[in-house]
This record gives sequence, C-alpha cells and structure tokens, in this order.
Amino acid sequence: MFKLAKKPLRKLALAATLISATVASTTQIAHAADKPSYRLAWTIYVGWMPWDYGAATGIVKKWADKYNINIDVVQVNDYIESINQYTAGAFDATVMTNMDALTIPAASGVDSTALIVGDFSNGNDGVVLKGDKSLADLKGQKVNLVELSVSHYLLARGLESVNLAERDLSVVNTSDADLVAAFTTDDVTAVTTWNPLLSEIVAMPDTKLVFDSSKIPGEIIDLLVVNSDTLEQNPALGKALTGAWFEIMTTMSGNDAAAIKAKTFMADASGTDLAGYEAQLASTKMFYTPNDAVDFTNSLTLKATMAKVAEFSYQHGLLGDGAPDAGFIGIETPAGVYGDSNNIKLRFNPSYMEMAAQGKL
Repeated sequence: MFKLAKKPLRKLALAATLISATVASTTQIAHAADKPSYRLAWTIYVGWMPWDYGAATGIVKKWADKYNINIDVVQVNDYIESINQYTAGAFDATVMTNMDALTIPAASGVDSTALIVGDFSNGNDGVVLKGDKSLADLKGQKVNLVELSVSHYLLARGLESVNLAERDLSVVNTSDADLVAAFTTDDVTAVTTWNPLLSEIVAMPDTKLVFDSSKIPGEIIDLLVVNSDTLEQNPALGKALTGAWFEIMTTMSGNDAAAIKAKTFMADASGTDLAGYEAQLASTKMFYTPNDAVDFTNSLTLKATMAKVAEFSYQHGLLGDGAPDAGFIGIETPAGVYGDSNNIKLRFNPSYMEMAAQGKL
C-alpha cells in the first residue's frame, strides 16, 4: 500500500512508482508460480485446529518458504467429503483418522502415508444412555450413530468388553448434525458420538456415559495423511508440514501467554471458548513432542491396532467388494506389515517426525 505524502507528488514520479510496484508484484507472482504448490485440507476437530492456527499466523508459510514450496491450507466443512476429495486428487494432504485412512483412500487404491501422528482420542468419543444404565443394558436397544464411522468402531469394541455383539442390538444411522436433537426425543435412548457433540449430550439430565475411547487408548488415531507418490517426489512437502506442526505443538503445549493466545484462537475457530477447548484437549492424547509421536508410531501396539481396525472394516464391507479377507490391504508400520505386503496402500512413516525429534528439519 502506498503512503501518501503531505505534498502532492509529481505525476511522473507516481507513475514510475506504480510501474516499479507492478513489476515487483509480477516478479513475486512469477517466482511463486515457479515453486511446487500443494493443498492441505482440514476440518474442525480439537486435534486438527492447529492447522488453522498455523495458516492464520504464517507458520505454515514460513516452513513452506524454507523449503521453497507453496502450501495452501483449506478448510472443508464436511469431514468425509474432505477425504473423498483427497482420494480423488483434489488435495495432496488431509486430516483423517486411522480407520478412515484405511477404508477410504487406501481401499480406493490410493497409496497414502500417515506423515504425522498427531494424537489419539482418550475420551473424546463415547457411548451415552438415558437413565442410570450400564453398557450391558444396550442389549435389545437401538443405538443412534454415524454408521461405519469411528463411532461404530467404538461401539463394537465396547460391546466386546461386555460379551455382546452388534447382532444383540440395532444400529440406527444418524447424521452427526442430527444426533444432539435426536437424543432429546423419547424414541432415542442411546447414542455413540464424538466431541463436541458428546459433551452436549452428557450435559443433558438423566444421562450416563457408559463407555468411551479412554477404555481403548491408542485405537482412534488422528493423522495427517499425504499422498505417498507426491511425498516421494518432493520430500520438502513432508519436511515443511512436519516442521510447521511441531512448532505449533511447542507453542500450544506451554503455559505462557503465547499458548493461551494460540488455544484461544483454536477455540474461537471451532465454536467454543478457551475452557471448552481445553476440556476437549483433556480427553485427547496430543503428541506435543516428535519423540512421543515417534515412540507411539514405532510401537508393536500400532500394528495390532490396525489389525483390529482392518478386521472391523472387513466385517462391515469397507475394504471393497473384492476384498477376500481383512488382510487384503497391506498396512506398513515400523513394526512390520499387516496384511498383503504386495498391496501396501497405507504407510505409517515416522522418518519425518524423527527428523523433527533430531532437530534436522
């Protein structure tokens, strides 16, 4: 923007200034066009709000500039639609859970890499009943949830703990946008959902949380997934994204004014206040340091978890019509491959997080 002088400028000087500014702007655009450009999609959820903060504060741009690339961070209002668009090639990277990474892009044949293991749900997902009930009381009831989502997986894992199965009850597919209102009706007596919807429902009178994701820690994992071919062609994308992420994690994990400011921004952007956002963080196991994320990814537990997820997905027809068994899609982890090693479509690659841990980004 031009700053106006107190005395009139000569037209010739002004013209020269305008021409100079235009040339500079054109040059900047040309240089930007020379850089490889990538698109990252994100949706509102406690563990993914840092991407919005990173974009708004210039942290993502700073790391992209360091590696001479452009990264466009785009909010998509519909979570599943964001994954579908990634699968179709509209985005190079997208946030998603481990189960959705397997059942949407990987099952569609898109080789994908879990670049950043950001957190796992540790109470953010739960099963709620009306009245003073227990999980075993679900037998014979209808349970409203988003069918074939992580809520469905959570319900199945909960039922196992009380020697029940899905055949012992009825699942009613309900949009997440309708779950809270549905629970206020007499016809709905049980729901399975995630925060912030879960918090709203639990706050209603005469309700009881009978099972939540803290009972299956580490099984509902929140990831940043990148197209494997794109990552292989330009590792700079992986370095920039990982560097930006852990810079944000360092900021928000503190107790100082910078941390409060960052979390307040994330709270506002997700439609809550700081107290509400911190309550959601309390039921989320965030990996604030790359060392913690690497340790989790390298563990034998991750491979076992993905085996459970694959089995559930196969039983519910989520691995595709041609899948002969739960191991149809190969899932590569540091502890080994689960499934078909000749058909690996989902990879947990901790190498970029290891670079962050070693200060090599």
